[in-house]
Amino acid sequence: MADKLYGGAYLSPFVNTVLDNVSSILEDDSVLYGNDSALELLGRLQNCLYDVGPVLDDAELKQFTDKRVKKWLLDLQEALYFVDDFLDELSTKAAIDATQREPGNSSSWSRLVDSYIEDSGYLEKIVRRLESVVARKNYLRLKESAKVDMSWRIPSTCLVEPSEICGRKEDKEAILKLLLDDDDDAADGDLSVIPIVGMGGIGKTTLAQLLYHDDKVKENFDFRGWVCVSEEFDIVKVTKTIIEVITSSSCNLTDLNLLQLDLKEKLSRQKYFIVLDDVWNENYSDWDKLLKPFQKGVKGSKILITTRNKNVASLVQTVSPHELRSLSDEDCWLVFTKHARLSTVSVENPTLEKIGRDIVKKCDGLPLAAQALGGILRGNSDIRYWNHLLKSEIWKLSHDRINVVPALMISYYFLPSYLKQCFVYCSLYPKDYEFSKDELMLLWMAENILQPVEKKTIEEVGGEYFDELIARSFLQPHSTEENKFVMHDLVHDLAMTCAGEFYFRAEELRNSVEVDIKARHLSHNAKGNYPMSNLLGVCDRLKHTRTFLEINLYTWIPFNMENAPCILLSHLKYLRALSFKRFPLESVPDSIGELIHLRYLDLSESYIVTLPESLGNLYNLQTLKLYCCRNLKMLPVCMKDLVNLRHLDIRETRVDEMPKGMSQLKNMQFLSNYVVGKREENKITELGALADLQQSISIAGLENVVNSSEASMARMFDKDGICSLELSWSPDEDENEVDSQIERDILDKLQPHTNLKELKIRGYRGTTFSDWLGSSSYHNITKVFLSGCKNCCMLPSLGQMPSLKRLSISGFESVEIVGAEFYFYQNDESCLETPFPKLESLGFYSMPCWKEWRSLELNAFPRLRELTIRECPMLRGDLPNQLPSLQSLKIQKCDELSCCVPRAPAITSLSISGKHLVGSVVEAITNTQPTCLTSLRISDCSSHIWFPVSAIPPSLRKLRIRDCRKLEFEMDGQRHSLQQLYIRSSCDSLASFSLLDSFPNLVGVEIKYCGNMESIVVSRSLSCLRYLWIKHCGILKSVSTIWMTAPQLERLSLVGCPEIDLCAPGVPHRSLRFLGISYCEKLVSTAVFMNSQFHGLTSLCIYRECESVKCLPKEGWLPASLESLTLYGMKSVETLECNGLAHLTSLQHLYIYECPKLENMEGEKLPASLIKLSIYRSPLLGNRCQKKDPQLWPKISHIPAIQVDDTWIW
Repeated sequence: MADKLYGGAYLSPFVNTVLDNVSSILEDDSVLYGNDSALELLGRLQNCLYDVGPVLDDAELKQFTDKRVKKWLLDLQEALYFVDDFLDELSTKAAIDATQREPGNSSSWSRLVDSYIEDSGYLEKIVRRLESVVARKNYLRLKESAKVDMSWRIPSTCLVEPSEICGRKEDKEAILKLLLDDDDDAADGDLSVIPIVGMGGIGKTTLAQLLYHDDKVKENFDFRGWVCVSEEFDIVKVTKTIIEVITSSSCNLTDLNLLQLDLKEKLSRQKYFIVLDDVWNENYSDWDKLLKPFQKGVKGSKILITTRNKNVASLVQTVSPHELRSLSDEDCWLVFTKHARLSTVSVENPTLEKIGRDIVKKCDGLPLAAQALGGILRGNSDIRYWNHLLKSEIWKLSHDRINVVPALMISYYFLPSYLKQCFVYCSLYPKDYEFSKDELMLLWMAENILQPVEKKTIEEVGGEYFDELIARSFLQPHSTEENKFVMHDLVHDLAMTCAGEFYFRAEELRNSVEVDIKARHLSHNAKGNYPMSNLLGVCDRLKHTRTFLEINLYTWIPFNMENAPCILLSHLKYLRALSFKRFPLESVPDSIGELIHLRYLDLSESYIVTLPESLGNLYNLQTLKLYCCRNLKMLPVCMKDLVNLRHLDIRETRVDEMPKGMSQLKNMQFLSNYVVGKREENKITELGALADLQQSISIAGLENVVNSSEASMARMFDKDGICSLELSWSPDEDENEVDSQIERDILDKLQPHTNLKELKIRGYRGTTFSDWLGSSSYHNITKVFLSGCKNCCMLPSLGQMPSLKRLSISGFESVEIVGAEFYFYQNDESCLETPFPKLESLGFYSMPCWKEWRSLELNAFPRLRELTIRECPMLRGDLPNQLPSLQSLKIQKCDELSCCVPRAPAITSLSISGKHLVGSVVEAITNTQPTCLTSLRISDCSSHIWFPVSAIPPSLRKLRIRDCRKLEFEMDGQRHSLQQLYIRSSCDSLASFSLLDSFPNLVGVEIKYCGNMESIVVSRSLSCLRYLWIKHCGILKSVSTIWMTAPQLERLSLVGCPEIDLCAPGVPHRSLRFLGISYCEKLVSTAVFMNSQFHGLTSLCIYRECESVKCLPKEGWLPASLESLTLYGMKSVETLECNGLAHLTSLQHLYIYECPKLENMEGEKLPASLIKLSIYRSPLLGNRCQKKDPQLWPKISHIPAIQVDDTWIW
């Protein structure tokens, strides 16, 4: 191995890597024996690399002041890329040949080198090119630099909390006062916006984070949401993000109007605190649109924005903006020392302090700069090094000249060389992109920019590099998303500046420069407006590209370049990392096998059905991601040939059997799933050879394990890197004939290492569990999920697991009693006095024979917050009666359980079903009036229940009633706290529904399948009501009083109500924005949409009802204000009348769902304002659009995005 060259320069690790590759060839005498010309060329190459290494540090600094040196570094990097490509191809082909040749034949290297020399002289060409570049170092007078001691390299560290800030106490208190003030200048329910203004890096986001996580803020608001807006002011994206924060689930809506209506409805229920971070947009119209859903919210709701621009603040502020000033030198010093992590002795060193304070003065009061510089010096107390940093020439450069704050460039310059390439690689991500640690580490690994360290895996090295960049503030944890990370905007600018011509991010067409022929790393941001076709058009000039990443491609983003993979693969033969994540890709071209340099391949969430056998040619492949490829049923036979594969992710696929020979993949570090087969070559024994597995694994098909001997050969207990394990048996025809003892023996031998943190067991076929399950030796386990263990007659002893927080038990069909065995481990003399000491969530599901829960007087479950019991029809008796921390109790389909409310003073949510339980719960609530209860759901009760309004707890906000047909309310009072009311198939005695009068602050009401309801009568104001959904109330005729009493109603849905009369003459209702309604004769004949109350309507959804209609809409029938129109399930409609849509000059989205007879469009064309046409399950029209039918196509070809089913055709 060659001696390592040290250089703090960006290119030093690259030179060392190439030098190692050359040296390993030359040091193996058998490889090039007798090939003098090849030895001579590679020797010259080695000398060049030895010659250039020592001057790189000098060049790194001089490039800032000498353009010739900067050009020289670029030329050197390009020459190194060519050399590296050559050596990688050479070594790869030789390695492949070595696996195929006869033993003793070692001529592969020699033959391959000969072919390069004789056929094209390529090796000589690239050697001469490198020699020419290296020779210029003398002309540039570059000097050799002394080696710097870097022994203080940062170890892996914990992430820094946002609360660790200095000098912002007064700022925090001032803004906190505004946030907690419910009586500010904003009118009742009006928008309250507080801007924080300051330059980049001043600490706006950090201050906002501090406020966001403040305990007083958490207590004051019902929910909080954080949205990073950034330079790309995408109203749809921001709105979707807020909805997703509120609901904690993904939002699939793409129509802005529907999104805003949905957001408005959600915001109007609760007091909210929303942070809009890093705002740039100065367009008043954009802001006006974005903020509409926030108007008239719950009093005291707040929006906090951070921006660099006072003009932005002036557009939205309701109070004067809080302007952040630069930190004082003293506060900057505190930030600096906090991140430098100096020892007490170092801090008290007057010389070191003097230099440090001089460095801090150069930060100009920017905490980000002080933070970064402190990170650079972290743990280092060498005065010479500090002095070197202080006197660096980079301080003299202007901000304009280097495009970033000089303090940040200094921080980059003093990064260890092994981190620089890793940091620069992050420039491929768009600003504010949220990435995971594993994702970035695997890409670094693929690009070979991680330096091997003895006794550490390359993944461990990558993890340390990542943590170092976090510690040095080059990367930072996401404000709200766990396990997600981002880059500060200024740091991202720094990465892009340092990346230069070798990195190209295809994102914004209007701001982009032409991609440079030197580019080696490409990414395409689907959320931008840079056409993929532009990138494909220059692929032939970029054939040495090493990286292509498709980023942010979602199904709702128009993308019709299905041929992109073929074009890319035909040109980019030197790729190391390739991501086709979420590509509309059904098959992978065979040409994938030609990418012999490829290390990283991501096909996640694509439509692929199979993988080509040519995949086996990818000798270097380290990472293969197939996550959520739901059509993929099998892996190729060639998998065993991928001997360098380290990460295989097949979660959420349909792979039902592993290919043979998986045991040959001995480098495997992460294998998401293993499906045990019946054949010798894919049994569970294959796992035994995979000794280094880490993270998690799911083992399915365990019914195919014949005996404990096979299970033992998997060596699960030896795999100490596994922290999450799933064991799964599938039901089969012989399930009732299994030998219970054999099944238990098998489970015994599948015992995992005690490092385990999460365990799932599904479909286990034995009658009892192994002793290891529940053992207190598993002190790290926090989650256990057991399901479908039909033969087990008793639960395992889980109460003694000291760290268990979440437990779910379902499908135990033979269990009749849960007793002491559940709490105590048999024959264990060191039992915990309090069973389940840390359990927070417990659920029992689908246990048809369970009759009794013997809870015992053990003070168990002291921290239990959530208890769910569902589908346990024979369970009788009481639940544990002392659950001091219980907040949520859900009991459904447990008809024999009579008493169900334990002593739980903190309970906030109750969901109860069953004829006995509902009655007892209503009685208990009436008698005890719980003070914390905010949500109540009762269902499935056939008994008569009398529920006085006055008995409803004053704290209740949500009330859901389902299938309680004999329930009656006594209108004996009002409850102002209730905001949401849901009634389905209940209250049959109510023909005239007047219950709404009892809840004057209702925000949302849903009434469904109430067949006896004829009218809704409201005599009091419902000023807070925002949405009303009424469905399948067949004889309902009138909702006319709603128009008068609910002036703020914005969403109204009346589906399956054929007798309904929408007309309310003389009552304008300009707040209504969304209407969903069935298409019926009465609706057609009354021309209801011409009435004034619909003049503000922006979104209309029309459902099927009338079977006689053949064409629609009538001309002039729809309100001209529409922005979105949905036609759903119009079974008889054959023709869409373009003339009936011509006057809709604001229409942007047209959705057509399940209209099987719709085939034609009459009239000139669809409105010019349309930006999206979506057609689903309407085959006649969809096929004509896909074929670009000449009679139809001119009517729709002007629409920018056209989607038929899941395919973008335009």
